Amino acid sequence: MTTPVALSIAGSDPSGGAGIQADLKAFSAMEVYGAAALTLATVQNTQGVLDVALMEPDFVAAQVSAVLRDIDVHAVKIGALGSAGIVTAVAKALKGYSGPIVLDPVMIAKSGDPLLDAGAVTELRRRLLPMATLLTPNLPEAAWLTGGEVAKDTAGAEAQGEALIAAGAAAVLLKGGHGSGSGANDLLLRRGAEALSLPAPRIETRNTHGTGCTLSAAIAARLARGEDIETAARIAKTWLTGAIAAADSLGIGSGQGPVHHFHALWRGGG
Repeated sequence: MTTPVALSIAGSDPSGGAGIQADLKAFSAMEVYGAAALTLATVQNTQGVLDVALMEPDFVAAQVSAVLRDIDVHAVKIGALGSAGIVTAVAKALKGYSGPIVLDPVMIAKSGDPLLDAGAVTELRRRLLPMATLLTPNLPEAAWLTGGEVAKDTAGAEAQGEALIAAGAAAVLLKGGHGSGSGANDLLLRRGAEALSLPAPRIETRNTHGTGCTLSAAIAARLARGEDIETAARIAKTWLTGAIAAADSLGIGSGQGPVHHFHALWRGGG
């Protein structure tokens, strides 16, 4: 039996709610073996990001290459990259990789702290967007990538998603958590297909730290298991909704706490 493997290329959150730590938890919850290459380290807790230290680009590339040389990786998830140099290094390290790539364009942390410098956005669009099997921006990130205003309705979000597909992404999942209303609805766009809404109730909780990282990692894990994008996105969305609903049961930190990645596994965990 072949064990499905997903590789996270992302930053570290020492509080465990976002970044590589969240990705590995999501992979495990999806019953996928997780590997990880570190791009940056943060000084961070549930209240915010206090400092960021970037890895050397060549060191990031070396981590990715070492894993791919030795392990059969079935899907890659890319998160926070930090700089244009790291974007370029990751693109070069993944050249020739034929599996699905989920690109989560992490630009700003939940606390509002920047995790990608402005100069890296152009490189991300030029080098990584065409490699993405699925791009997973939230509404502010989609606006930043397209140079527009944050979409205020479904039509605006769909237009930005189509622009990102025209820019090279094979598919785009616009995450609706930053939207308004009673629903936290995501919008899936695929080249040559109709837009697909993925609805979910908006859950009242402050504990949503790492939701973006977690969702994209869960989708990557489902793709590693051989599912198509629509199936992977639907399963991951349903699971994340449960993780958010159970987040308050964890009681981690005094700020925006993490979602409960193992709500379906821990006894009494939601």
